[in-house]
Amino acid sequence: MLRLFKAFRLLAVGALVALSVPAHAAGDLLVAPTRIILDGSRGTEVVLSNIGAEPATYRISLEIKRMTAAGGLAEIAEADANDVERAALSMIAFSPRRITLPPNQPQVVRVGVRVPEGTPPGEYRAHMLFRAVPDAVAATAAPKPASAGVSIALTPIYGITIPVIVRVGDLGAEAAIGKAWVSESDEGAAFNFDLTRTGNRSVYGDIEVTRPGVAEPLLVARGIAVYPEVAGRQVSLRVPDDVAAKLKGPVRIRYTEDREIGGGTIDEAERVVK
Repeated sequence: MLRLFKAFRLLAVGALVALSVPAHAAGDLLVAPTRIILDGSRGTEVVLSNIGAEPATYRISLEIKRMTAAGGLAEIAEADANDVERAALSMIAFSPRRITLPPNQPQVVRVGVRVPEGTPPGEYRAHMLFRAVPDAVAATAAPKPASAGVSIALTPIYGITIPVIVRVGDLGAEAAIGKAWVSESDEGAAFNFDLTRTGNRSVYGDIEVTRPGVAEPLLVARGIAVYPEVAGRQVSLRVPDDVAAKLKGPVRIRYTEDREIGGGTIDEAERVVK
């Protein structure tokens, strides 16, 4: 059994480092997969890996986030959650809730779901938060001589969230690409387009922007979602100035399903970008 665990541990770390499974990283924590969909009966696992040089402790919890028209995710207090959001929190279970990871070792978090009988069809979503627990010693104020005052060590607290989606019933959705444009700001250039959604579940996939007659894509972006609480959103992708210049003019924008489920086309459109 110990030999089998060691083999699994090496395999999991290798998969995460190679990014054969999509992963999020913040600080020294790597999380894979980056999105979970549950069909209402079967659970799954999330693999955490500490890629730092020191042991680290992480607290795991669920929270509610709502998508905005600008594509951001606003955190919602549980007291302000609606019925669908509260139902998601009650359906999703996970263990453990606190983990201390030695360096370069993975840990599996088990995620389960229980859908009560009579639950209306729909998509129920919560976001799983993995937050670093700061070292108590590092966060303690260090007194100095009176003439020098008091210094406080500020320890950054890293967190990663991934959506956990429970789908109940026969659901479907479509998406459509709207107008597209390049913008400039103090933060740099961005390629923007509108993305609308219809149906009773979210859409999720990858964006590829190409120019007619050019084989290589000008821009590729992974993991673009529109959640059920919004009918559409604006997608804004930061790009270098030289890429922004190439994106102006006639382009084809293609929105495809996640590659893990086949990569089929959700929508594609030809636009003249200004």
